[in-house]
Formats: sequence, structure tokens, C-alpha cells
Amino acid sequence: MEYMTDELNATYITFGGHVELHKYRFLYFTIMFIVYVLIICSNSTIFILIWVQKRLHKPMYIFIAALLFNSLLFSTLIYPKLLVDFLSEKQITSLSLCSLQSFTYYSLCGADGSEFLLLAAMAYDRYVSICKPLQYQTIMRKKTVTTLLVLAWLLPPCQLVPGFILGNSLKICNYTLNGIFCNNAVTKLYCMSSNGSYIIYGVFLVFNTVFVPLVFILFTYSKILIISYRRGSIVRKKAVQTCTPHLLILISFSFLCSYDVIIARLEIDLPRTARSIMTLQVVLYQPLFNPVIYGLKMTDINKQLKRLFSRALGIF
Repeated sequence: MEYMTDELNATYITFGGHVELHKYRFLYFTIMFIVYVLIICSNSTIFILIWVQKRLHKPMYIFIAALLFNSLLFSTLIYPKLLVDFLSEKQITSLSLCSLQSFTYYSLCGADGSEFLLLAAMAYDRYVSICKPLQYQTIMRKKTVTTLLVLAWLLPPCQLVPGFILGNSLKICNYTLNGIFCNNAVTKLYCMSSNGSYIIYGVFLVFNTVFVPLVFILFTYSKILIISYRRGSIVRKKAVQTCTPHLLILISFSFLCSYDVIIARLEIDLPRTARSIMTLQVVLYQPLFNPVIYGLKMTDINKQLKRLFSRALGIF
């Protein structure tokens, strides 16, 4: 159904992916509100810890802080609107706001977003640290780190702009979005049958922002594995300690992106409940998984967290 306002001339989209919202709206709201608070608290704690502690002002931890900052922005983009929809009689949004949410979603943590590029930057940092330790200070200078961060945050939105413009030029054929927030399902709102250029551009985008960084990451960690094996147990131990958290994050994020690419882009039909659960995994699992893994597996961060909590407990 199409909702129009004459004053603003705005087209409204209905979210059709909610499952029995009238029965469980307060349960959904409570669970997601608790998850949102946990995401904000956990990501903010480690982010501020890296910001404040000078001993953590190293490229590896700066990239981790950037990843956590991404999770904070991503969650703030999704959760407030989702919480409002749980308590609303109609789950609607304007087409312009929906397109903006989808654009920002994929700029940050979607399949075409900056998270893969940040993981690639982390892989490069670990490669230089383990495979070229004597050149580490020369290569990973402040300028290099800044350049990698700027590219990770600016390249995805710049590449998404043509697709955003193409989408806005298409005619709307459907006014019910098969989802609970605006992600790649937005493309199903448009009349796509006669627009092959939009589909081709989507394939190019996935190749450029997912496949290329993923191949680079796998190649980099393969080199780390080979070199650390040759240099003995001390180097192997260092490689395992610093690379394992990044690999765990990479594997989990790759699985979530696979859902987005396979289900959304290839138009595989799923029951509403299954689609809703898989969609929630993207916004629930990864933002919580990042701080847990880095908080537990990164030795320096773990030590600082223990000191922080011991001081807090001492005060009380």
C-alpha cells in the first residue's frame, strides 16, 4: 500500500517482515532494548579505553577502535527506529529515509561497507608486524594508518553513490518492504525488470568491496602462517595471539555477509520467520561479537579491562 502526504509529497513504505508483532511487541522491544544497551556499553568501554590509554595508541588497536566505532554508528542507525516500530501501530517509513538508512547501512557494516576494508587494514598491519618487524615503525606510520582509515570510511559510500542515484531514478512498483529495516531489500521496491545496469553495478560493487578485500586478507594471513611457521615457536605464538581475534571476526562477518548476498541479491525466497531471524543476526550478533572477542582475546585490552573493573568494584 502506498501512503502519500500532499504537503510533503512523500511516499511511505510499510515494513512487512515483522512476525506476529501484535502479540509479542513488548517482548521484542524489551529484548532488543537490552541488546542495544549492551552493544553501546561494551563497544564504548573498549573504544574509550583505547582512546584514553596511551599504551594502546598503536595501529592494531586504532583499527580495533575504528571497528568498534563502526558498530556503534551501525547500531544507532538501526535500533532506535526498530524500537519505535515495535511499539507503533503502523511500521512505516518514508522512501527517502529508507533509502538513506540503506545507504548508510551498507557504507558502515553491510556487505559493501567499511568493515571488510578495516579488516583488510588489520591484516596488513599484522603482516608487517610479524613478517617485517624491523620495518614496522617505518611502514606503519601515523600517516599510513590515517590513510587506511580514511579509505576504509570514504571508499564504500563513494562507490555506493552511483547505485543510490540509479535507484532514485527508478519507478516504485512495490510499497511493502520484505524486512524489518531498510537494507538491500529496498531494491525489491523498484521496477527492476528492465534495468540491467543497476543489477550489473550491484555485482561490481560486491566484487570490488567484498571479494577483493577478502582475497587480500586470505593471502595476507597465508603469508603470516607460512613465515611464522618457519621462524619458530615464539613468532608462531605471537601470530596466534594477535591474529586469532581478527580471523574470528572475519569468519563471523563473512557468514553474515553471505546471507545478505545470497538471500537478498539472488532473490532466494524464505519464510517470513526465517528471514526475520537471519536479518536480526546481522544487527545483533556482530556488534556484540566484536567487543567480546577483542576484550577476551587481545591480551593488552583484557588487562586494561580487568584493571578498570577492579577499580570500579573497589569504589563500591
